[in-house]
Amino acid sequence: MLKNSSTAAICSLALLMSSGAALAESVPESSDPIKIVLNDWTGQHFSSKVAGVLLEKMGYSIEYVSAGALPQHAGLAQGNLHFQTEVWTNNIGDLYPKAVEAGDILVLGDLGLDPREGWIYPPYMNDRCPGLPSYNALFECAQAFASAETFPNGRLITYPADWGTRSRDVVAGIDMPFEPIPGGSEGAMVAELKAAYAAEDPVIMMFWQPHWIFAELDFDWVEWNETDGECVEETQSRESACGFQQAQVHKVAWSGLMDKWPAAFKLLTELTLTNEEENLAILEIDFKNRPLDDVVADWIDGNEGKWQAWIDEAMQ
Repeated sequence: MLKNSSTAAICSLALLMSSGAALAESVPESSDPIKIVLNDWTGQHFSSKVAGVLLEKMGYSIEYVSAGALPQHAGLAQGNLHFQTEVWTNNIGDLYPKAVEAGDILVLGDLGLDPREGWIYPPYMNDRCPGLPSYNALFECAQAFASAETFPNGRLITYPADWGTRSRDVVAGIDMPFEPIPGGSEGAMVAELKAAYAAEDPVIMMFWQPHWIFAELDFDWVEWNETDGECVEETQSRESACGFQQAQVHKVAWSGLMDKWPAAFKLLTELTLTNEEENLAILEIDFKNRPLDDVVADWIDGNEGKWQAWIDEAMQ
């Protein structure tokens, strides 16, 4: 009986090993490249490259495709793009929720970040605009934030144009005396923040965290009224303005990814990153001017215990 049991166990183990080997040999399931979206900010580049490197370790061919934060959703829904690590759910336009509801875009879960978005300003502006950080103070001291081009209105630097119109919507909705000016890119916005800070010039800007700038410089956030449920940015009043709906950061994929590259789909579902991991990466890239690929390689080298478990799970 013992001999028979041992023989059965050995046969079962051999079958399991051969099954795993067969699965490993079937990956990649297609030689077509998986097209990963790149947006216009460093943290998203880091998370995208981490995903890409891990997929390459599994044998997949990867192609990185630059796409705007709003136009990307059409590409994902149509299958021209395949995966995106960071869809911020409060900056998505109309196409994204419709594509998710229709099943054309699949949500693979949260990336793991704990984000915040809103208007930031240097602490020295508190003396020039009494009443801050309340948004109500900005109605009375808009001129403290004015430039020659916007005077007497204040100058508000907003997200790049292809990231949406959220700040413009809030300003228009509550009739705040500010002129929203789109930032050219993340790099341009950071450069303007740092230059203004060094000269103690007025500046107020729509921004987000996680971001390395908060590790280098102190900023205050404009505070708004609390609200129950969703903060609707397009239809606010001055008396009850809630500012900005705060985001979750979703991983999303083309609906066909699961069928065409099932092991890749499993790996990307497992993928997570923390604020601390992404902040450190952004600091190395944007502040210390290290190449993105080198910083990604450092993360891969230092986190094998984490990502190897994801790959093992994906190969089962």
